[in-house]
Amino acid sequence: MIAFIGTGLLGANFTKALLAKGASVQVWNRTAEKAKALEADGAKAFDSVADAVKGANRVHLTLTDDAVVDTVLEQASEGLTPGAYIIDHSTTSTEGAIRRTKDWAERGFTYVHSPVFMGPVNALESSGYMLVSGDQQVIEKITPWLSPMTGKLLNLGDRTGKAAGLKLIGNLFLLALTSGISDMLALGQAVGVEGSDILALFSEWNPGAQAPGRLKRVMAAQFDNPSWELQMARKDARLMMEEAANGDKELVMVPAVAKEMDRWLEKGYAHKDWTVIAADNL
Repeated sequence: MIAFIGTGLLGANFTKALLAKGASVQVWNRTAEKAKALEADGAKAFDSVADAVKGANRVHLTLTDDAVVDTVLEQASEGLTPGAYIIDHSTTSTEGAIRRTKDWAERGFTYVHSPVFMGPVNALESSGYMLVSGDQQVIEKITPWLSPMTGKLLNLGDRTGKAAGLKLIGNLFLLALTSGISDMLALGQAVGVEGSDILALFSEWNPGAQAPGRLKRVMAAQFDNPSWELQMARKDARLMMEEAANGDKELVMVPAVAKEMDRWLEKGYAHKDWTVIAADNL
């Protein structure tokens, strides 16, 4: 028996996919209607989370944050089957993942943090990426359960909390990417370039493909052989902000980057590669 706790867009589609594969799933959600809606797909909904987890040897969570995970698990504790596995797909802090692994082990349960790079469609189609790290014997046990739920299960090694950290890092990249897209669209409107023109450019010139190489370059601290000098990158940032302002647009990301560039220019790095702005974090 499987219990799924938290049946929003992601949890609901995980549940539907499990049901389609023939699993028996008990569900609970803080908004009860969302759980009850899954009864049409074959799930059994409960008003009490403690009742929802009774008889389940694996309990999956898709909740919002550490505080909610802790609260809901405590509410569920009286109904947990002895020795049950608690598999948490929520995006949480690394400290929270480490602490819960330890605390629930002391209470006789196996807690595993397994965050995902998956949207609702991925959950329904069992595609996308799922992360896991920690005790490798535990991971070996749960791999047959998790692999069918995702496109690829990434085992990140035996350090508890590493999956939580990399999930946040991945989400940071998505925040930066979307912020960049927002600034590009704003600058495009300011200079008379349509979004479709930007898309056409990126269909030919794909800067996203440069991300692994750029990361390697930064990590190698290759700042003395510049492909784009810091002073020139800062000049371009100035032009971007000026053009946006002339078109009554305000950029979000570029001013913050420009401020960091100025800090490194003041330190005398004008002729270094502009990626030197990341040097403090190496």
